[in-house]
Amino acid sequence: MTHTVPPFVHLHVHTQYSLLDGAIRIDALLKRAIDFGMDSVAITDHGTMFGVLEFFEKAGKAGVKPIIGCEFYVAPRTLTDKTVLDNKGLSHLVILAENSEGYRNLCKLATIAQLKGFYHKPRIDKNVLREHSKGLVGLSACLHGEIPRLIGENRLDGLMRLRKLILTSSVRATFSLRFKITGFLYRKK
Repeated sequence: MTHTVPPFVHLHVHTQYSLLDGAIRIDALLKRAIDFGMDSVAITDHGTMFGVLEFFEKAGKAGVKPIIGCEFYVAPRTLTDKTVLDNKGLSHLVILAENSEGYRNLCKLATIAQLKGFYHKPRIDKNVLREHSKGLVGLSACLHGEIPRLIGENRLDGLMRLRKLILTSSVRATFSLRFKITGFLYRKK
């Protein structure tokens, strides 16, 4: 009996365009993807899409399918709420473009985050996401995501509210919960 490893694709990668968080350059990312036999890879820089054009062009030349995304900062209330609590209550949400409509919506979200939602960091809120959610795939993000935080705090009430929000948006059919097995106690909860 032969055991084959299913293909793996990184869907949450920060490049040098994620200031203070990412270090890999686009060329190095594509080389590593090819070295590991990946036919596609995503970039999901924090709050920005500055590397998308370079990534798209270089990935095409390298024969790697580019997956365009962004790890957005989500305001705990609305974009117009700008208090200390709104800065501390930010959560992360990784969003990928599934198609050209999704790419346009991703660009709209990134623009809104920079021009209207900026408060210490470029932010979106759930209302803006709901308005521009077609063609997008949502991932639960890192420990700073709302879902991991609610799980870590054992808050089922918050999870149920979030579930209802996801089920009533057009992202509902394409939301993915990310699991990561690590040695951290918080993550084991």
